Amino acid sequence: MPLKGIPKVLTPDILHALSSMGHGDEIVLADAHFPASSVCKSSRCGTIELRADPCNSLPYLLESILKFFPLDEYVQEPIFLMDRVDSDKAANLNVKVWKEYDEILELSQGKPVKTKFVERFEFYEQAKKAYAIIQTGDEAQYGNIILKKGLVLY
Repeated sequence: MPLKGIPKVLTPDILHALSSMGHGDEIVLADAHFPASSVCKSSRCGTIELRADPCNSLPYLLESILKFFPLDEYVQEPIFLMDRVDSDKAANLNVKVWKEYDEILELSQGKPVKTKFVERFEFYEQAKKAYAIIQTGDEAQYGNIILKKGLVLY
C-alpha cells in the first residue's frame, strides 16, 4: 500500500536501500544502457541491483530521492557523472540531462552542488563499490549519476 507523500517511483526496495545506507555510501542511478547486472555480479562488496524499468525519467527519480536523501557535505563533490567518451567530446555532444541534474541538485540543496565527471570505465569501477544500483528505463545518453550519502543532523 502506498504511503502519503512518497513518490511512486520510490519502491519499497529502493526506500529500504536508501535508509540502509550509511554516511559515505554511494548509490548509482542508471540509465537503460548501463550494465547494472554485470557490474553488480562483479562487485566484491555485494552491490545490490534494484530494478525500476518503468521509470523513464532519471531526473524525476533524482528529484524524488533528494526529498529524503542527504548529500555528503564533507566532500568537495558528492555527485559523479559518467563523462562523454572522446569521440562524443570531439563531436561536442550536448548532454541535456546534465543541465536538468544541476537544476534539481541546486533546488534541493539550496546552493550549487559540485559534480565530478568520471571516465566511462572508471565509472563502472566506482559503481562496483556502490551500495546499490537502480536500473531505470530512461534512455538518456550519459544519464548515469552516482550520489554519495551524507548525514541527517537535527
